Amino acid sequence: MTQKPPTPDGLVIVDKPSGFTSHDVVAKMRGIARTRRVGHAGTLDPMATGVLVLGVEKATKLLGHLALTEKEYVGTVRLGQTTVTDDAEGDITSSTDASQVTREALDAGITALTGAIMQVPSKVSAIKIDGVRSYKRAREGEDFDIPARPVTVSSFVLHDVREAVAEDGTPVLDLVVSVVCSSGTYIRALARDLGAGLGVGGHLTALRRTRVGPYRLDAARTLDQLQQELVVMPIAEAAAAAFPRWDVDARHARLLTNGVRLELPELYAGAGPVAVFGPGGTLLALVEEHKGKAKSLAVFA
Repeated sequence: MTQKPPTPDGLVIVDKPSGFTSHDVVAKMRGIARTRRVGHAGTLDPMATGVLVLGVEKATKLLGHLALTEKEYVGTVRLGQTTVTDDAEGDITSSTDASQVTREALDAGITALTGAIMQVPSKVSAIKIDGVRSYKRAREGEDFDIPARPVTVSSFVLHDVREAVAEDGTPVLDLVVSVVCSSGTYIRALARDLGAGLGVGGHLTALRRTRVGPYRLDAARTLDQLQQELVVMPIAEAAAAAFPRWDVDARHARLLTNGVRLELPELYAGAGPVAVFGPGGTLLALVEEHKGKAKSLAVFA
C-alpha cells in the first residue's frame, strides 16, 4: 500500500469566500491538507472575502506573529443607515437622508479617521470583555461598553461616491474606499464612525482583504482551486517574506538549536521577530531581541 506523502510545512494563502467564517476555512483546509495542524493568522468576518493566511503543520508557529502585521482592504461604506452589527449582516437601526453630504465633508471625515486613532470595536466583534466574547454578550442582550483601543490607519482613500436609494426609500451614498491599517483595526468600525461624524450614520456593505503583511491577493487561491491542487508556500520562504532575515553559520546554528541565546547583531535590535536561517537556507527559528541576546519565539529545526 502506497503511503501518502506528508503534508508540507508552510503557509496557504486562501481567497476566503463570503459566508464562510475563518474557522470554516480552517476546517475545510484540514480536510484538503489531511492534517489537524492548521490555523489562521487573524480572522475575517463571514461577510468579507479575500486574503486569509493559514499555517499548516510547523508553520502554525508563525501565525501569532503574522497576525500582528499590516493589512489592506477595499470596501464599500453606505452612508445614511446604521445597523446593529455595523455591517450589512445586521438589522437596520436608523435611516437618515445622506444626499446632502458634500465631498468636502467626506474628505474631512476620512482625514479625521486617518493616522493614529482611538477606535471602539463593534459590539459583535470577538473582543473579550472580562473573559467573554463581545458578540456573545451582545447576542444575550447585555448592555456593556468596549473601551477604545489605539490603532493606526496608514491610508484611508475615497475612490468613488455613488448616489443610491435604500430599500426603505432613504437616499444614501455608497463610498468605495481602500484602507491600509494596523492589526486590530475594524473596517466596519471605521464605516460606523465616518457616518456618525457626518451625522447620517454608516455601515459597511462589502469588504475584501487584499493583503496581510507581504502576502497579497495575487498569491491567494480559492478553496475550490486548493481542492484541485494544494499550493503551500514553504515555511522558509514564508518567514523570509514576512520578517527580517539573519543568516548564521553552522556553529551558531548548532548553538541556537541547542537553546543557547546568541548575541543578536545590533542591526536587528528593536526589529521585532527576526527569522534565523542556517546553512543551506534552513529556517531555524524566530527570535527577538532581549537584553542584546536572541530570545527564541519559535524553533523550527
